[in-house]
Amino acid sequence: MTQHLHSKRLQRPGRGRAAAAVLGLVAALGLGAVGEARASVAPASGAQPLTAPASADRLGDRPHGFASLAGGTTGGAGGKVVTVTDQASLAAYAAAEEPYVIRVSGSIAVEPFGSDIVVGSNKTIIGVGDTGEIVHGELHLNPGTHNVIIRNLTIRDSYVEGDWDGKTTDFDAIQMDTVDHVWIDHNRFTHMGDGLLDIRKDSRYITVSYNQFTDHNKAFGIGWTTNVQTEMTIDHNWFRGTKQRNPSADNLAYAHLYNNYLSSQVADGDPVWTYGNWARGRTKMVIENSYYDGVQHPYQADATAELVQRGSVLKNTSGRTDAWGEAFDPRSFYRYRLDPAAAVPALVSRFSGPQQRIGVTLHVPGDYPTVQAAVDAVPDGNAVPVTIAVAPGTYRAKVYIPATKPNIVLQGTGQDRSDTVIVYDTPAEYGGSTGSATVRIAANDVTARHLTFSNDFDEAAVELKGEQALAMKTTGDRIVFEDTAFLGNQDTLMTDSPKLDVISRVYVRDSYIEGDVDFVYGRATTVIERSVIRALSRGSDSNNGYITAASTWTGNPYGFLITRSRIVSDAPAGTFHLGRPWHPGGEPAAVAQVLIRDTELPAAVKSAPWTDMSGFSWKDARFAEYRNSGPGAAPSADRPQLAAADARTYTVANYLKGTDGWAPQARH
Repeated sequence: MTQHLHSKRLQRPGRGRAAAAVLGLVAALGLGAVGEARASVAPASGAQPLTAPASADRLGDRPHGFASLAGGTTGGAGGKVVTVTDQASLAAYAAAEEPYVIRVSGSIAVEPFGSDIVVGSNKTIIGVGDTGEIVHGELHLNPGTHNVIIRNLTIRDSYVEGDWDGKTTDFDAIQMDTVDHVWIDHNRFTHMGDGLLDIRKDSRYITVSYNQFTDHNKAFGIGWTTNVQTEMTIDHNWFRGTKQRNPSADNLAYAHLYNNYLSSQVADGDPVWTYGNWARGRTKMVIENSYYDGVQHPYQADATAELVQRGSVLKNTSGRTDAWGEAFDPRSFYRYRLDPAAAVPALVSRFSGPQQRIGVTLHVPGDYPTVQAAVDAVPDGNAVPVTIAVAPGTYRAKVYIPATKPNIVLQGTGQDRSDTVIVYDTPAEYGGSTGSATVRIAANDVTARHLTFSNDFDEAAVELKGEQALAMKTTGDRIVFEDTAFLGNQDTLMTDSPKLDVISRVYVRDSYIEGDVDFVYGRATTVIERSVIRALSRGSDSNNGYITAASTWTGNPYGFLITRSRIVSDAPAGTFHLGRPWHPGGEPAAVAQVLIRDTELPAAVKSAPWTDMSGFSWKDARFAEYRNSGPGAAPSADRPQLAAADARTYTVANYLKGTDGWAPQARH
């Protein structure tokens, strides 16, 4: 804003802490049929691993098990995020020396048939949505490769017709030799030329979780070594329509298999080489709470191996169920969550394989040192949401999300929005109103949750001409703020658009906004719902400020809607305005539209709550109230009230729907 009133508020009141909304997904899971035969070894007595996780944990972006040990597995974290749609780009980024998060969008057909895509160290390769796939080709990790994550992909169809045993080719889905720290998660492997997943020659610290192995002979082989070094976690995988190697584990130091589901085994009458799990050589294997349905030789061990089994379900099985030796205790290495065996078919069939909701999460400061560094890593033209997860702390830095980087979710990870604060202290005197903003969002489709945005410039401590100090400025469309706080004095929150006759929309819910002069302003269509707005006293007995200063384009019927909210204030009674009409640069086509409805108003609100600005009469603007309550809502001649018939038009849905039917409020 260009106009500033020099009287100061005396002190900042204490800020309340609102409890953050807790969102959870509850899955209804079948618990299996009564009378299923139990495995011969009963569940271990005593302390058990952690209880079963919610679905959000099943789709989490951090590896568990052995891949989480000895420094952990982070893949391409800290590197640029890129999206690939063709073989050349995939091959170039996968083999690059620097770290990358590589998103595979759509189907990439590899030529020549069966060729390798070499994957170098420090890479994440992840499918976009549930449709990213690699066809006719193999991801290959050469000896020495480390720190690789492969997630949410389908890799399929390099099968050579007639070669069921895979003797003529070596066309695996993924093959790795002598590598370390690899996480293979939520993939679908099917109908390849040799193995689906081959992990060989002393590869170490591997986790294979929530994958589907289907329609194949040799599903999952581990070993091809005389050494006993490999440590591997194998959990929540679905082996369906496979014959052998589910898995076959040769000379593993530690093989921990839990909550896997083996079903619909190929029944070709082979008495030996049709089997489930096999501990070979000197492998030490622990199997827990898995489910075997229609499997020949569910689990077996060489005489030189050790195999401990507990808690699994056997249904319509035959053949070997070997168990001898002590193997090892997985809990001495890591914590893990163990699901009941009876729940495994429902869980694994639902959550294994590529998932629409698995995306890319960039962690601050874990992967990227600053919020801006994480924003910079998001690719231009980003089409699929990328989450920037910000750990609790105070981040004293400015953040700019340019128009070229849409589809970002900026999310604090603390228990309360006040745990994670992005703050700076620039006034408009140094860089203008826009330049003062702590955070600027120019991109479309940006969501911020569980965060506090602050501009802590102290207007009471100095005298400047330009004391406006924005905590947030938006110009993008379809911006959502949920459980956020905006802290400042003058011009705290500006919701704007790229130019006067372009309509941008902003939805603020379950949030907190504080300020004194024009602290909710701009020309964007903005809905503030179920929120607390605090009007701060500047120590005046007559005029402590203005809540809104809308500059709505005259062609836009919807400006600001404050609904189902509460306005609070420490200012004296009758000293605060609800708003005034802002005409930037004297623009006559900027005609404020503000409706405050179904909201509690404090005694600080004036009985004539709207006022003129810069020579423009408030009576020419589009100001109204409807069904407000509280000591500041008493009717007067200077308080336009919306007619009941019109109230059915001026709703949250109508403000936000635009021409594309946007309805962020429908999620609640």
